[in-house]
Amino acid sequence: MRFWIGTSGFQYPEWKGGFYPADLPVAKMLGYYSERFSTTEVNYTFRQIPKETTVAKWVAGTPEEFRFTFKAPQKVTHFAKLRNCGDTMRHFHHIMTGLGEKRGAVLLQLPPNVEKDTEVLADFLVELPQEMRAAFEFRHESWFDGEVYALLEKHNAALCLAESAELATPRKVTADFGYLRLRREDYTDADLGDWAAFVKKQKKHWGEVYVYFKHEEKGVGPVFAEKFKGMVQEVLQMSSKDMRRSRP
Repeated sequence: MRFWIGTSGFQYPEWKGGFYPADLPVAKMLGYYSERFSTTEVNYTFRQIPKETTVAKWVAGTPEEFRFTFKAPQKVTHFAKLRNCGDTMRHFHHIMTGLGEKRGAVLLQLPPNVEKDTEVLADFLVELPQEMRAAFEFRHESWFDGEVYALLEKHNAALCLAESAELATPRKVTADFGYLRLRREDYTDADLGDWAAFVKKQKKHWGEVYVYFKHEEKGVGPVFAEKFKGMVQEVLQMSSKDMRRSRP
């Protein structure tokens, strides 16, 4: 299992003097961030699909093993609410291919007031480019049922496991990769350890997992991401020891 752990976004002036050096120019934030974390969830794409030249700069400014995840455009999730979005998603996918090996997943985050509609979801999934690794964050509880999970499984789309003070997604696995959005600002080491243990249990199902902590002014997101990265490394080390013990 490959782990991609980071935060939702990275370009926050509020993080200067904490995560970032106080005198670090904004233009150097991505380079600094990508030396410490392996991925970021780009929220910029929610409001505007980037130019190919912009994507090329992101690729050039990050290490080889870095991964970018894009949030799908609000035109798709909030305005059209997944209806008749095939052309937009194909264009979006074309832009993402400019990332090459640094292409991660796509997050489709629906508004909290959008209730379950399996017919719309089914039509949307059929229109998605097959190579796209799509994760759906549903924020209305009506989506959390077997019919929706079956549709996601059919198309190898992930149920985004999101956790906030308002709502926690059921820990249901629907794809061969995982996608976690951990949005609380009060995680204890025990809380993070519980998530790390859950991820470890999915090693038979997931080839990779994307984990993103919340962007906020306090700068606790990078702290949680660093801690979680350490916990996951311990999980990997324990798994390696278990494998060696099981060999004849």
